[in-house]
Amino acid sequence: MSSETALQEIPVDECYRLLASSEIGRLAVNAEHHPLVFPVNYAMDGTTVVIRTSPGTKLAAADHANVTFEVDEIDRRTRSGWSVLVRGVAEEVGPEHRADLVARTHATGLQPWAPGEHGHWLRLIPTAVTGRRIVPGELPPAVDPRAYL
Repeated sequence: MSSETALQEIPVDECYRLLASSEIGRLAVNAEHHPLVFPVNYAMDGTTVVIRTSPGTKLAAADHANVTFEVDEIDRRTRSGWSVLVRGVAEEVGPEHRADLVARTHATGLQPWAPGEHGHWLRLIPTAVTGRRIVPGELPPAVDPRAYL
């Protein structure tokens, strides 16, 4: 095993598998003259990210806008993990959309974690999906060998 830490690119199909394995991510939008990042829970509809949200800054800034969405998993003990970044266009799904699209969006079964009214549904249509994985090199022993006589 090498002592060098490695950064590996994750293939797109694996990025989608990793996205489907999680349920918390961060949605980045441009609003109020700044980039803003919001933690959200989400579900996947194929390759589309589905988010439920309440009215407000996040929804207003995301609807029909270019957004970025990130999901990651980190293991502090091994200093390893992965990160998937989705760039795309967000669109609020409403009654003006095709009935099958609305039904598919709602069929994700996404339930918001945060309290309050979350009756607005966003679909994030990806234009680019990238991922990186950090793989640790050889880790030091769990116990310092000098501790033994």
